[in-house]
Amino acid sequence: MKKNIFLSLLFCFLIQCTVFANTIKFAQISDAHFIKNDKYRTEVLEQAIKEINKDNDIAFTVFSGDNIDSPHAEYLPEFVKIANKLNNPYYIIIGNHDVFRNNGLSKEQYLQIVKDNNLFYKYKKPNYVFKKDGFVFIVVDGAKEIIPGTNGYYKKETLDWLEKQLNKNKNKPVIILQHFPLISEPEIKSHSVYQKEEYLALIDKYDNVISVIAGHLHLNSEVMRNGVYHITTPTLLYSPPYYKIITITTTKGFSPMIYTELKEIELQKQ
Repeated sequence: MKKNIFLSLLFCFLIQCTVFANTIKFAQISDAHFIKNDKYRTEVLEQAIKEINKDNDIAFTVFSGDNIDSPHAEYLPEFVKIANKLNNPYYIIIGNHDVFRNNGLSKEQYLQIVKDNNLFYKYKKPNYVFKKDGFVFIVVDGAKEIIPGTNGYYKKETLDWLEKQLNKNKNKPVIILQHFPLISEPEIKSHSVYQKEEYLALIDKYDNVISVIAGHLHLNSEVMRNGVYHITTPTLLYSPPYYKIITITTTKGFSPMIYTELKEIELQKQ
């Protein structure tokens, strides 16, 4: 009799966990440094997309900056056309290699080229929000288009905007997506974020921020700080090349669970 009661309670508990659990799985491609007519970089990007397309559970793909190797407008349309082969929606973050206003490719021009080559891409600004499966994703731009460099810079108006989004979604799980990581192991000062303490202090005010996901450093790093999981994904141009699959589950009454898979790309033998 007691055994039956225990099993019944366990069953009810599992049902409740299922009802109140949200899970999302997505892909991250970082630092592709695409160059038009570059055979190897084209092959690596195309193969990554083919492998991502094999997994029907992936909700979307994020390109987390330095998508092209230098701010040449002729590189970007070809990159977008390859990205359009994804079976799932994709989102773009601007990196320090992507834009340089004085060299002919501002952030506004960059995003317009993306829209011109993907009619379904609707984001006109580098900071934006999208929602999937009960999660809120906030894309935060830290690239400098006037004097580009390896250090990220999240302007005060950007952090003010971010705080408004966190307030607006304070009862929902939030994942921040950006190019420049705030925390990594090891730290690389030449590629760090300017005055990152202000940014970290802002995140510390909100217990609904689950993770900050970035690229830029060309290394694999995952660090927990004050309950926020800081994920840095290596460049697509590593040998062998990599991308990352990230699965996040939130269950009412429990801490979020984050599972990452660093996926090695198998290139076709010539």
